[in-house]
Amino acid sequence: MSEGADDDGGTGAAARSGGGSPGGDGFAPSALGTREHWDAVYERELQTFQEYGDTGEIWFGEESMTRLIRWMQKHKIPLDASVLDIGTGNGVFLVELVAVSLAVGILQAKFGFSNITGIDYSPSAIQLSGNIIEKEGLSNIKLKVEDFLNPSTKLSGFHICIDKGTFDAISLNPDNAVEKRKQYVKSLSRVLKVKGFFLITSCNWTKEELLNEFSEGFELFEELRTPRFSFGGRSGNSVAALVFQKT
Repeated sequence: MSEGADDDGGTGAAARSGGGSPGGDGFAPSALGTREHWDAVYERELQTFQEYGDTGEIWFGEESMTRLIRWMQKHKIPLDASVLDIGTGNGVFLVELVAVSLAVGILQAKFGFSNITGIDYSPSAIQLSGNIIEKEGLSNIKLKVEDFLNPSTKLSGFHICIDKGTFDAISLNPDNAVEKRKQYVKSLSRVLKVKGFFLITSCNWTKEELLNEFSEGFELFEELRTPRFSFGGRSGNSVAALVFQKT
């Protein structure tokens, strides 16, 4: 459930319904919050990949992937830690996790995370991810068709969970998005180990709003630096990137 964006831009901030806050009515309903939309998106992207080899866009741009990987390196996350990419889309981030490289002197030391799983509720997204991963010659990535709001019992025990835009999309669902957001938090709590980390990147939610959304069972561990903008004498961040830890 992650597709198409410029550098740290996502799909652009969604409009708030009635000028209210996300904690109330939430965002104005959008097709971006529906499974039908993402099925159609990934059916097109799958066809494009099969015809032209184009992997498609990266939600929030390459910088967002680099930001998350650097955080994992900084905190010395073990390479065999279990990592879950929620709403993996085209799976490009999974490829980056496996093909991580660090400069060591004048040499490039190649290594990567070895226990990673990508899920998406769109079968076409998982098929596209599989094709891209196969093209890259990788075989140690697990892919599953999963609805994160109703995860299977086998989806559990992860040290790291990552979300780049999926929570945003859920927030735009026309069918009771408020309850779906609550279910997302419950699912996250179930699949993530105690003391495990949740890395979320959002273009629709501010830091303060995300702190409120994930206030039960999670605490803020770190805020990641993201690009800032200035307009009309005010400045802010176009994207929020936070790391939570399960308590």
